[in-house]
Amino acid sequence: MTTITHHISDDLLDAHVTGNLPHAFSVVVAAHLSLCDTCRARAEAAEMLGGALLDRVIPRAMSAGAKDRLLAAMDDTPPPPAAIARSGIFPAPVMQALNGQPPKWRMLGGGIRQQILSADREGSLRLLYIPAGRAVPEHSHGGLELTLVLQGSFSDSEGRFGAGDVETAGDEVDHQPVAGIEGPCICLAATDAPLRFRAMIPRLLQPLFRI
Repeated sequence: MTTITHHISDDLLDAHVTGNLPHAFSVVVAAHLSLCDTCRARAEAAEMLGGALLDRVIPRAMSAGAKDRLLAAMDDTPPPPAAIARSGIFPAPVMQALNGQPPKWRMLGGGIRQQILSADREGSLRLLYIPAGRAVPEHSHGGLELTLVLQGSFSDSEGRFGAGDVETAGDEVDHQPVAGIEGPCICLAATDAPLRFRAMIPRLLQPLFRI
């Protein structure tokens, strides 16, 4: 059984539970929660606490009529789309982002591949395939990068990350992830700003590959 040692931070977990996390990051958190009993229990506790606070605040802050209208509006919220089941190494939230289809990889060079799952002004979400022992070009960040390992492992200046682990890298992190030698590393990564590559060739190819 895989032991998960790198978890979601409290602030990201709270933002996810309250619906205040951008879509790309929310998918990564949801995928991690589907794999991690510890973080799933934390999320459930946060949801219960939020519900208890809502029960206490609403009667004090609103009239009975306003409260009824609010609860009615919440009841009228359309249900989420039908869930798509997990497939192989891909948790249900990832399969949802893939529309239930296998990944359509695009080569980046050196055997590294990616598929962009979504991209908007708040961030981008992608799957990455890194061959065993292969290094991703060294880079830093203009914002936040959240990376969930789905298969294999990678190591960088922040440690080793195996299946189920999440690396949270801000603008203070400068690293060069290297896939483990045991096999290909497949990751789900969300970013809210372009990466900052040190080498010239990755910088030149960056607009083409939308990294």
